[in-house]
Amino acid sequence: MKICFRRSEILFIVYFAYTSVLACTLQLRAPIPIVTVGINVLIFAGLLLLAAVEGQGGSALLLGLRGFFPLPLVLLAYREMGWFAQPMVSHDLENSWIALDRVVLPVIQPAIEFFGPLIPSVLEMAYSLASPTPLAAVILLTAMKRQDRLDAFWFSFLLGAFMSYSLFPYFPSEPPRTIFPLDNVPGFNTIFRQFNFDMLSGYGIHTSVFPSAHVSAEFGAAIGLWSALPNRRWLWGSFLVLACLITVATVYGRYHYVVDALAGLAVSGVTLGITLCLKKWWKPE
Repeated sequence: MKICFRRSEILFIVYFAYTSVLACTLQLRAPIPIVTVGINVLIFAGLLLLAAVEGQGGSALLLGLRGFFPLPLVLLAYREMGWFAQPMVSHDLENSWIALDRVVLPVIQPAIEFFGPLIPSVLEMAYSLASPTPLAAVILLTAMKRQDRLDAFWFSFLLGAFMSYSLFPYFPSEPPRTIFPLDNVPGFNTIFRQFNFDMLSGYGIHTSVFPSAHVSAEFGAAIGLWSALPNRRWLWGSFLVLACLITVATVYGRYHYVVDALAGLAVSGVTLGITLCLKKWWKPE
């Protein structure tokens, strides 16, 4: 039987194998290790089934659904890292990181707030668009009848996200908005900011903020769309602009420290380098 894994699916296999090992090595309360490994085994089985179906020339419906299959797995990958959160006995990392913020924020805040709540609202709206980014990209590629390029997009997006996720347990930390609630507070508390706060309070994790997965994943999305359809500049260019806005928003909105954003940019650089190395096998149009 022929098994045809896509590159993005190989990333899932590597990532969830890593989280399985992590769950068994960290001192986590029961039943987190067993649940993590059990769920990951089911994921491996599902990916194997999809790969076998495509290898045997499966139905068009199943092949079409395969492009959307990563969507729930991305959410699961993020949530699993939340299960690995450890009690934080100190905030040494945050206390060292905030020093740079206290230099950078007084410089950029006046520029961002020069026109009142306009630019802060744009930044907060951009930040709120981070989560729907992969769904939007998949819908756009599907509407353009370029499902054959979905794997190229998913590979770079997942690479950017997973490299950041995988580092979370080694840098236990909380965001500046919670540790330093009165430090460099934005001058405008817009409804978009309140929306983001509500979302984070309900769906955020407390494992780490370093590196910024918002930054690395969004640039990974732009890189993935460029790799998938390099001639559609309006497409990947729009996502690149969004990634830049989100990078600024993470720092200005106090969702991340400056060092988090810089680390996210470094991860994005690695994502771009790996994408360029593999691009010759993707044969984009």
